[in-house]
Amino acid sequence: MSAPLPLPFERPILELEKQLSDLEKQPDPTAVTRESIRRIRTELNKLKREVYEKLNPWEIVQVARHDARPKALDYIELVFDEFVELHGDKAYGDDRAILTGFAKLGDRKVMLVAQQKGRNLRERLEHNYGMAHPEGYRKALSKMQMAAKFNLPVICLIDTAGAYPGVGAEERGQAYQIALNLREMARIDTPIVCVVIGEGGSGGALGIGIGDHVSVLQFAYYSVISPEGCAGILWKHAKHADKAAHALRFTSKDLLELGIVDEIISEPIGGAHRNHRQMATNLHASLTSALKDLSEVPKDQLLDRRYEKFRKIGVFEESVAVGQS
Repeated sequence: MSAPLPLPFERPILELEKQLSDLEKQPDPTAVTRESIRRIRTELNKLKREVYEKLNPWEIVQVARHDARPKALDYIELVFDEFVELHGDKAYGDDRAILTGFAKLGDRKVMLVAQQKGRNLRERLEHNYGMAHPEGYRKALSKMQMAAKFNLPVICLIDTAGAYPGVGAEERGQAYQIALNLREMARIDTPIVCVVIGEGGSGGALGIGIGDHVSVLQFAYYSVISPEGCAGILWKHAKHADKAAHALRFTSKDLLELGIVDEIISEPIGGAHRNHRQMATNLHASLTSALKDLSEVPKDQLLDRRYEKFRKIGVFEESVAVGQS
């Protein structure tokens, strides 16, 4: 597999990384070379921090879509133990865009539901680029209901551009199944933790996004529509996607400020794609903490809290028109 193309704002970082790599390859470095290595490492960390602290919303979208960014299967390998995959929706087929199964997080058994995009062409075709059909959402819901039956918490990893919009998916009830998932996830009486690890696209993400604790990675985004889709509607052309990204307010900071998510999970300096293991460690800590807190909530309060959490999202004002009592 060829190396991913660098993002435009990453080019100065890659130049320094190349200089550092060339110096570190020298078999017998001199004192001057060792000092240069130390200096470049310091400059590199400073540059990464400066660049990534100033990313605009469109640049964050590009990071969220980065080919080298950890995908669900990477986290399954690095964060969880003893993953046993469960297949099929008992009605139509096994949608590979959503992976479900039993797993262990430390010493805690969980049900894992994860959207998998794939990294190379073969994986992307197998997993339909992470865009699920109705049977994928039906599979996810049935496994969550199974988890509740056995008193297991549910963890959902969200990473999709959206639900698959094809004719077959619509014929098999795509919109109905997502709506059903929203209703039934609100009723599942076991703790649910949802994490947006990359793209959180529209109803495709929301179909597994109703939880007691919802978090987002620092350079992920969660939106009602893609920037390109929004630009096509408002400005009649996808070339205005950067303008739409600013208008949508879907970055992690916006989401936390608006009360859409409960937590921002920090990424390693320079983004998750630069250090999978550190990102996995950060995710592990967040999931462990969230499940510990939720385990202390009595079951009879869990659903009420979940309901209130989503009811209070959004702000509106009521007023009486002039002349009316």
